[in-house]
Order: sequence, then structure tokens, then C-alpha cells
Amino acid sequence: MILIDVDGREHELEGRGGYVDAAGLTAATGWELKPSGLCRGEVCVPLLGREVTAPDDPARIDLAAWAEALGLLVAADPEAGVSAVTPSAETHRRELADGRAPSLRLQDVDGRPVAFDDLSGHKRVLVTWASWCGCRHELAGWQRLQDELADAGLRLFSVALDADPEDSRPWIEAADPTYPVAVDTAHVTAERYGITNVPSVVWVDEDDRIVKPPTIAPGDDQFRDYTLIDSEQHHELLRAWVREGRLPESADTELPVRTDAEQQALAERRVAAYLQKQGRTDAARAHLARAQELAPWDWTVRRGGIALTGGDPFLGDEFLAFWQEWDAQGRPGYTATT
Repeated sequence: MILIDVDGREHELEGRGGYVDAAGLTAATGWELKPSGLCRGEVCVPLLGREVTAPDDPARIDLAAWAEALGLLVAADPEAGVSAVTPSAETHRRELADGRAPSLRLQDVDGRPVAFDDLSGHKRVLVTWASWCGCRHELAGWQRLQDELADAGLRLFSVALDADPEDSRPWIEAADPTYPVAVDTAHVTAERYGITNVPSVVWVDEDDRIVKPPTIAPGDDQFRDYTLIDSEQHHELLRAWVREGRLPESADTELPVRTDAEQQALAERRVAAYLQKQGRTDAARAHLARAQELAPWDWTVRRGGIALTGGDPFLGDEFLAFWQEWDAQGRPGYTATT
């Protein structure tokens, strides 16, 4: 079977009927079953009487029980032999409790490693976008802002939330940005930073603290009639923070706290993305439908899912119906920087 871990990496494990080989699971995730519990490095999670091995074979792990013990949620397609895990809402809250920016170690469009962490020590802006969004045209706008504020210490890091690196390649190559651009096919960035729509930005200070949670901030005004947001509203506030250390009102809010349903939706989306790569579009759509039911206003799931299975995320009937429903509800999750 295939296990997609919390970092979006795929691991092939021996297993059947919900049980996997214990040694293979340890090699894939680092978690090892010991008398003291499930341990990785110096960290051990006590099982408190919970059984995580097969009743007749301690060399096989019950994946669902293992995940529950570690505070993970599981989405699975038994027929295809694939499971994906994401942190539960409570685990997610604990991971964000200290206010530090979650680690992001991703790949660029050509598969080379790029890491948001490498820009530590600078004021950083995490910019998220996607090929299924008009913001795919805004990389040049972000380049102009990077050029303007580089000497003042700003570092941009851009992430495309796409299902396939080739979807974002034309826009990256056309803009040819000097700042790092990653392609996050597993949407780890969305999960860790609470991003449900693009273009969203997050500000992180020199001490790796999130000083402004995700808000919508276009790179320029090409789509102002749709976004109803003036890009300069964000850019002027960004200039004030970079040059003067002055934070806007929106910095005084907490990072979005995701629910178990929203976290489960991302696991379902990861299973769908795997199935689509295998050419199993009908099965992929079934998992996307479940994800959309769990997180109805998450555009990375809804609009991104349309693109994932070959639909039209711009003018297709499915997208237009979703957009009208979302707009009628007051555009939930579409918060501009103030």
C-alpha cells in the first residue's frame, strides 16, 4: 500500500486490511513502537493501554490506531491501497502554540529543494498562488516589490498550490522571478499556515515569528474588479513594516485554527491527487466530493479540485456555481490585509 505522510511524501509499505509492516512504517515516518510508546528521537507518545499492533502479529501495525495515538487523521481508499494522514485540529493547535513559523521544505518546479526556513533571519513574506487562479499572472508584481524592498531586508518566498508542477511551470518561466518559487502539490503549506484561498500572504519576522496571519493580498491590480481589493493597500503596509517595523491592525489576530473536518478534507484531497495521477479520475472525484463536503469554503480544495480532475476552474459551470454560492455567503475566508 501507499502511505502519504504529513509532509506529503509517498511511501510504499507492505500491508493489507488496514495493517502495515511495523519496520516499514518506522523507516517511512521515524515513529518506532517501544515499551514506552511510539517514539521518534527523544519524543515518546505513551499509548496508555491502546493497542496498535495486530492481535496475532506484533510485526504489523493497525494504521488507524497508530494515527489516532499520534493525533493524526486518516483518509483511505482501500481498493486503491492508499492512505493519507494529516494532523488533527488539536495537534495542529499545539504545533502553532509558540507562534513560530512552521517549517516548509519543498521543491521548485524542476524538483530541486527550496526551503522557506533558509530565509530565517530576514523579514519574510510567504506568497501563495496557483495556476487555477488569476494570481498566476502576478509573479512579476511580486518581483517589483522584492526589488524595491530587498535592500531593506525583505525576502519573498512564493508557493504554488498546484496538483502538478507542470501546471505552474508556464507562469514561473514567464515571470522568471529571482525569489524562490516552490510548487506544493501536497498542499502542506495550506495546512500548516491555515491558508484556504489564494493569493494569500503571511508575514514572518527575523526571529521566525508569524507577525501577520494569512490574508488576501494580490500582487497587482489586474483582477481588482473581481477581488475588490486594491493591491497597494497591502503593499503600503508591507513597506511600513519592512522599513519602519510598524505592523498593521491585521497583525493583531491569531493564525486561523483549522477544524478536524478541514484537516480531514486535506487528507482526502491528498488521496484524490494520488488517484488522479494513477488515472483513476472517478475515484479521485469521490474523495474530492468528500473533501468539499468537509471544507465547503476552502478554495484550495474546491477550485483546486476542479483543476485537479481536468475541469475548468475559470469559466466552467462547476466553478461558476461555487463562486455564486460563495459570493452570496459574503465571501467567507476572503479577508484583505488592513
